[in-house]
Amino acid sequence: MIIVLKAKATQKEIDSVTEKIKKMGLKTHVSKGTDRTIIGAIGDEGLLKEAQLKAMPIVDKVMPIMKPYKLVSREFKKENTVIKVGDVKIGTNQVIIMAGPCAVESKEQIIESAKAIKKSGAHILRGGAFKPRTSPYSFQGMGEEGLKLLAKARDATGLPVITEVMDTAEVPIVADYADIIQVGTRNMQNFNLLRAVGKINKPVMLKRGMSATLKEFLMAAEYIMSEGNHNVILCERGIRTFCNYTRNTLDLNIVPVLKKETHLPIIVDTSHGTGRYDLVNPMSKASIACGADGLMIEMHPKPEEATSDGDQSLTPKSFSKLMGELKLITNAVGRTL
Repeated sequence: MIIVLKAKATQKEIDSVTEKIKKMGLKTHVSKGTDRTIIGAIGDEGLLKEAQLKAMPIVDKVMPIMKPYKLVSREFKKENTVIKVGDVKIGTNQVIIMAGPCAVESKEQIIESAKAIKKSGAHILRGGAFKPRTSPYSFQGMGEEGLKLLAKARDATGLPVITEVMDTAEVPIVADYADIIQVGTRNMQNFNLLRAVGKINKPVMLKRGMSATLKEFLMAAEYIMSEGNHNVILCERGIRTFCNYTRNTLDLNIVPVLKKETHLPIIVDTSHGTGRYDLVNPMSKASIACGADGLMIEMHPKPEEATSDGDQSLTPKSFSKLMGELKLITNAVGRTL
């Protein structure tokens, strides 16, 4: 439910409405505009006594949100959400590039990667410390030592860091090191984990599940936001279909649809979305053309020696070439890189 207050509501009047809603058993989210203040009532709308709210002198109108995902929807918030990570802003006219190796393997590897992507113009360093792998015999990541190496790479380059969390028990330690916490595709509907990252004061990037519908994807984001963390980024990373010539099917249809449905920024992972380094370039361009707010791209100094996903990783040289070509695309669609 959305409660729209009359123009120039005072803080005391705003507090009176939020307290009323809380007493009814719902949570609140306050959004202040230049003239109007909107209060979102979050929870079981059956508990909401609409007539009592309408009777309050400061309330202009009370409107139901028709979507099952309340906080995530454009009905709740018309303007785009912008996520600030240091000097980087995700969700503006600038297309943000997250890049780096699939997994942190050594100090030399991650710092060399960070320096290479920064030189080419990327904005955020990605790297996995905890790696969810299909096979229990595959490299599982360096754990906390990997987090420490990511922090060293950030110190060496100034790039913010994004890395994945796999378990509720790991949330505090990953939050200590990372600037953005990633919830991977296999955990998109790990509701305990979603609630846990919803309670921290760090941006969260939520990857779409490999078979998730649009509604399931947005409801997963709603779990995070319902706990109070509204700094959520959505990431399309390909879905599972009958096609076998790529690792996944990169569903770029969802980008413009998400732009209509939600105010949250949208990143496209073209490396996992295709699983082939030779397709990262064209699909990155297509992602920007259809409205993505940024890209996640795997880059490794020596892909042939990578412990994971070397076949979908760009070299520093090919990544630099791609960055130059992406500038042409962003200019063509009226954006910057």
